[in-house]
Amino acid sequence: MSEIAALDASVLPAGITARFLPDINGLEVHILEAGDPGDPLLLLVHGFPELAYSWRHVMPALAAAGYHVVAPDQRGYGRTTGWVGDFDGDLALYTLPNLVRDALGVVRATGHDHAAAVIGHDYGASVAAWCALLRPDVFRRMAIMSAPFGGPPGLRDGLPPLPDIQAALAALPRPRKHYQWYYSERRAGPDMQAPPQGMHAFLRAYYHHKSADWAANQPFRLAGWTAEALAQMPTYYIMDLAETMPDTVAHHMPSPAEVAANRWLTEPEMAVYAAEYTRTGFEGALTCYRCRTTGRYNGLLEAFAGRTIGVPSTFIAGASDWGIHQNPGAIERMASHACTDWRGTHLVPGAGHWVQQEQPAAVTRLLLRFLRG
Repeated sequence: MSEIAALDASVLPAGITARFLPDINGLEVHILEAGDPGDPLLLLVHGFPELAYSWRHVMPALAAAGYHVVAPDQRGYGRTTGWVGDFDGDLALYTLPNLVRDALGVVRATGHDHAAAVIGHDYGASVAAWCALLRPDVFRRMAIMSAPFGGPPGLRDGLPPLPDIQAALAALPRPRKHYQWYYSERRAGPDMQAPPQGMHAFLRAYYHHKSADWAANQPFRLAGWTAEALAQMPTYYIMDLAETMPDTVAHHMPSPAEVAANRWLTEPEMAVYAAEYTRTGFEGALTCYRCRTTGRYNGLLEAFAGRTIGVPSTFIAGASDWGIHQNPGAIERMASHACTDWRGTHLVPGAGHWVQQEQPAAVTRLLLRFLRG
């Protein structure tokens, strides 16, 4: 049994319940759940720095449409336990194939042999894409949000090393660094665990800075994976070299009036995130970034080079989301090469990176149209 309780019903919308699934790939997985367990399963996979709670606005409507909706706290997050938040821990546990294994365990433990769809946001979009890539028999449709999937990495055998993007960014006239490499540093977890402004204010600023509420989010297609091109993105992606992430977002803390006007992330809802990350820290969640930036597991993913996703697939993102361009060319490759049964790319007005929270009604409509198509 978990040493902590499931998320209290008082912070959940009507129709959503919380419980634990034991013995899932070494974890006790905390899930939010809505709908009849006899209905087709929708598995919702959150990103960073989020939780299963990030799906709260869309779960009741999807359940009312006739689905059993399940959203787990991923490995390294929230009230799921069995993972170790240690910078020197086993990175292999956070590789994408092992996260797919976690998802398979959740499907089975909720009484299903397959999911009608896997739906992922941010880093959860990568997990959802690899679910559909590796096990299309289990994950029958795929909808991903805010982070395009351009396909598995190509084989690098015999090719020159990729350029060091961190060195190139640091050499710019305004020295910069890529947030994913910062998240991979030993200092990042402690920086974010003890932000000078406090956890609540840090996360409030982080969410605001990447949302459509920050008017300067006006994304455009980048020319390529070069320091000069990447440096056109906001500092939450391409940070100033000397700053931490709490420093970065503190420059863009919303005013009290802006906070009071926010209806997609109220202060009580923000308090749920702040309490969870105060308790768990960020180390487990950040480990996924190190799996990528260290390059240690590139060969594992390159084994699937050229493999495509054949199940019906779609992409949803906020029209004000820079995340769709942070990997230049990925959004085009996703529709033209990575997925062979493409059902549309949808950019939602009035939303930034947190599309399912900022514009849940629009996201629900798009998902139901896709699921019924």
